Amino acid sequence: MAVETPLCDFGWKAPDFRLPGTDGKLWSLADIQGPNGTLIMFICNHCPYVQAIVDRLVRDVAGLQGQGIGVAAIMSNDTAAYPEDSFDNMALFAASHGFTFPYLFDETQAVARAYDAVCTPDFFGFDGALGLQYRGRLDASKREAGPADARRELFDAMTQVARTGRGPAEQVASMGCSIKWKS
Repeated sequence: MAVETPLCDFGWKAPDFRLPGTDGKLWSLADIQGPNGTLIMFICNHCPYVQAIVDRLVRDVAGLQGQGIGVAAIMSNDTAAYPEDSFDNMALFAASHGFTFPYLFDETQAVARAYDAVCTPDFFGFDGALGLQYRGRLDASKREAGPADARRELFDAMTQVARTGRGPAEQVASMGCSIKWKS
């Protein structure tokens, strides 16, 4: 079922976390935080919305990292119900798509709840002081990739945050599969 994210709550502070990454390290928010902003993304392996954008996402993240934006992806789905999202499969997904950012496992789902994540993909773009500035979509893609010339909304918004500390006033909600909560 497709779900949309709520509108951006400007200035809302990023909750801390400590999660294992597919690289074998434990990561906290402080480890991820960039000098010009931080992007926390809730994604998973099996979601068609994520699969439709993953190559564009990797491209845009590389550009943002070059601007001093720290980035991490978090997978919070119930892996008992969705074994394709298992930790081992997360590592394969990250490697096959050339992730340049940590891919973290939120096994207890506590981090997804703290962020009020609702779907995959769900993007949280923070300024240098970890105040929320963007809660929109990557681009116009849905279950299929959008046109090749689609406006790079996430990239443009986070570039603006890196330069000015402020996200755009107008943001289009991200859409994707609901987080698969444990019962």
